[in-house]
Amino acid sequence: MPHKSAFISIVGRPNTGKSTLLNTLVGKKISITSHHPNTTRLAIKGILTEKDYQLIFIDTPGLHKAKTSLGTTLNQVVHSSIKDVDIVIQCLPAIESIGSGDLYIARQISAQSSMKRICVITMVEMVNKQDLAKQLISAQDLANKAGFSWDEIVPVSAFTDEQIQLLIDLLVKHAENGPVFYPSDMLSDQDKLISVAELIRESAISNLREEVPHSVAVKVDDLQERPDGKLVDIHASIIVERDSQKAILIGKRGSNLKEIGTNARNEIEKILCRKVYLALHVKVIENWQKDSKALQKLGFIQN
Repeated sequence: MPHKSAFISIVGRPNTGKSTLLNTLVGKKISITSHHPNTTRLAIKGILTEKDYQLIFIDTPGLHKAKTSLGTTLNQVVHSSIKDVDIVIQCLPAIESIGSGDLYIARQISAQSSMKRICVITMVEMVNKQDLAKQLISAQDLANKAGFSWDEIVPVSAFTDEQIQLLIDLLVKHAENGPVFYPSDMLSDQDKLISVAELIRESAISNLREEVPHSVAVKVDDLQERPDGKLVDIHASIIVERDSQKAILIGKRGSNLKEIGTNARNEIEKILCRKVYLALHVKVIENWQKDSKALQKLGFIQN
C-alpha cells in the first residue's frame, strides 16, 4: 500500500474550536487553548504519523477584522497558511449561526482551486440532533454562496472524540501519495522557546476578562539546563500594555503571578520532561499591539 501524506490547514473565525481540534487529532497538547478569542497567534504544526500516512496539521489564528498591527499580522498568517496546502479544514461551531465572517473565509478557500475542502462542524456535543441537522444544511449553503462544494462535511466533538477517527480516515482518503516529511516520533515542529512562552501565556490569560488577554504577550528571556541535567532554569517576561494590567497580573502581594507560575511550570515540565525553576517578570510596553518595532522584538514580525 503506498504511503500518503498531506499538509492540512485548519481555519475559521476566533473561538471555533481549531486548537482543540488540532490537539485531539494529534493526541497531545500542541496548541494552547482558552475561552478568549484570538488565543492562537502563530501557525502551529501538529503531526500525526502512522505506518501508512503522515498528516501535518497547521493551526491558525482566528480570521477577524483587524484593529491593530498585531491583528493585521495574524490575518496575514491565516492567508499564508491557506496557500500551498493539500487540504483545508474550515471549522464551524454547531452552537453558533453561520455569518459573514464564515462566508469571507469560505471565499478565501474558494479562491484556492487545487486543494480539497472539508467542513468540520465542531462542538456537536452541545447541540441536539435537530439543531445539528440545521447546521449541516447551513454549512452547505455557505459553500454554495462562496461558489464551491465541500468535499466532505464532518460533524465532530473534540471533547468526546465523536467522529474524530472518521475525520482522520477521510483526510487520509483525500491525501495524495507522498513521503514522510517529519520523523515518526515528532508531534510538532514548534521551537522549544515558543512552546514555553505559549504555555506561560495560556496560564496568564486563563482567568482574565475583557480586553486584558489581548494585551498579554510572553517572551522567554533565558532557558538553561543545569549541569546535572535535572533542572531547567527559565526566566520569562509577561508583556502588557498598561500599568493597570500589570497590577491585575501580579495581584495582591503577588498572588496572581504566583498562581500563573505554578500552573505554567506544571505544563512546561510535561513537555520538557524535566523539573523547572520558573521566574516570571511583568513588563509594560505601551500599545505594543500597534507598534511594529515591538512586534518585531516579540517575534510576530520577521526582520
